[in-house]
Amino acid sequence: MVFVAVLWLCAGGLFAPPAARAATEGCAGRLAGTVPFEEGELRVYKSRNQACAMTVAREFGERRRMAVSIQPRGGAPVREAGGFTRYAGPVTVGAISRCVYVKGSVGSGSVDSGWILC
Repeated sequence: MVFVAVLWLCAGGLFAPPAARAATEGCAGRLAGTVPFEEGELRVYKSRNQACAMTVAREFGERRRMAVSIQPRGGAPVREAGGFTRYAGPVTVGAISRCVYVKGSVGSGSVDSGWILC
């Protein structure tokens, strides 16, 4: 019976929605840049072959509309949006020798990075 319970708990983690998994994970790599705005900040991370972004709210606790997107030059954007209490993301793209364009928003405030990590 214990085996079934452990198996059930493990399987639950596999089928968790992306937003639930994002709450316990962060971006891999080094912090490459931060773009502040009134409601929060956009954080961009770079590893050897990937770029990752998160939008972090200045004030935690209240659920509000948040979004983050990252687009490699010549590729499609990867986006996460919804009602979050702390941050949106992480979102990751392959970015070996490519610039990325990152956008983030919290409530009515938003920011974009322009083309960075070139």
